[in-house]
Amino acid sequence: MKVAILSGSVYGAAEEVSRRAVQVLQGAGFEAWHKPSVELDEVLAFAPEAILVVTSTTGMGELPGNIQALYYALRDRFPAWRGLPGAVIALGDSSYDVFCGGGEQMRELLLELGMREVLPMLRLDSSESVTPEEDAMPWLGELVETLRG
Repeated sequence: MKVAILSGSVYGAAEEVSRRAVQVLQGAGFEAWHKPSVELDEVLAFAPEAILVVTSTTGMGELPGNIQALYYALRDRFPAWRGLPGAVIALGDSSYDVFCGGGEQMRELLLELGMREVLPMLRLDSSESVTPEEDAMPWLGELVETLRG
């Protein structure tokens, strides 16, 4: 199964989680693909059979700059992803008013596109941990089992 990992990061934590997700998925026999600041045409050319979004949150709950163009392209072009399995990992800081708002935005858009959410969104809180890539491991293990299912 081909899994596209789409990421948005401000300081690199979401990229670290994305790289770990690639390792976990490839180790489980999936064809995992991740490219930071990816464009929609590149994603569509990969022809994913599942989607994983890993994004942090910036400002007042917005998406990071390096995933905004992809977000708007998805919203404007509305690819045929109905029924595609997918999931979201959101990074945030619970001391801010909007916790994991970037992840919530991506999740809502993917559900509008028809994505079939296979696991509840994972929220990683930077005020509680400095190793989000480690914190994501149990959830990534669940994702592997769910996609195999």
